[in-house]
Amino acid sequence: MAVNSIGSKNFISRTTNALSQRIVNAMPNMTVSSQSTLNAVKWVGQKISSPQNRLILGASALMTQPFIDLSNKKVDEETRKVSAARTVAKIIAGTLTGVAVRSGCIHGIDAFTKFASEVTPNMKFARLRTLFTPNGVVLHDLNQYKKSLGTIVSLFVMLVTNFLIDAPLTKFLTNKFVDQIHKKDALKNQKSESIDSIQLSSKNKEVVNES
Repeated sequence: MAVNSIGSKNFISRTTNALSQRIVNAMPNMTVSSQSTLNAVKWVGQKISSPQNRLILGASALMTQPFIDLSNKKVDEETRKVSAARTVAKIIAGTLTGVAVRSGCIHGIDAFTKFASEVTPNMKFARLRTLFTPNGVVLHDLNQYKKSLGTIVSLFVMLVTNFLIDAPLTKFLTNKFVDQIHKKDALKNQKSESIDSIQLSSKNKEVVNES
C-alpha cells in the first residue's frame, strides 16, 4: 500500500516537472540589447521605490477592475454596483495600507541603519541606530540595502496589518460606498415616480377637458 502511494507521488511529481519544463521551453527567449531599454529598466529599479510601486499598482487596478465588475452582464445591475463598490474599497484599503506600511518600514530601517560615525550621544535610541547596519563590509549601495530590507520587513508586517487594518477598512469603505449607491438609487426612483405622477396627472386633466 505504501509502495503504491510512493509510486503515485513520484508519477505526479515527474508529470508536474515535465509539464512545467514544456511551458518554460515554449516561452520565447529574448535578450534585451537596446541600451536605452536597459537604462530605462535600471532607472525604474533605482528610482521607483517599493511604496511608489504599490501606489502605481493600486492606481492601475482602480482604473480597470471596477469597470470589469460593472460590465458583467451575467448579474443584475444592483449586484454589479455592489461588486464594483467592494472592489474599489478593497483596492483603496489595500493601497493605503501597503503604501503606509512599506514607507514606514523603509523609514524605520533607514533610521536604524547608521554608521557609528553618524550616531551622536544626543540622538534618541542611540544604541539602536546601528541595529541593521551591515557588519564588516560596507555595501556599494547602502540606500538600496535599506530599501530592500525595509520591503522585506514590510512583507511580514503586512501579514498582521491585513487582518488588523486592511480587512476592517475594506468593510468600512464598502459599507459607505454601498450606502451612497442606495441613496442615489432611492433619489432616482423618487424622481422617476414624481415624473410619472406628473405625467399621469396631466393625462387625467386632458381626459377631463376632452369630456
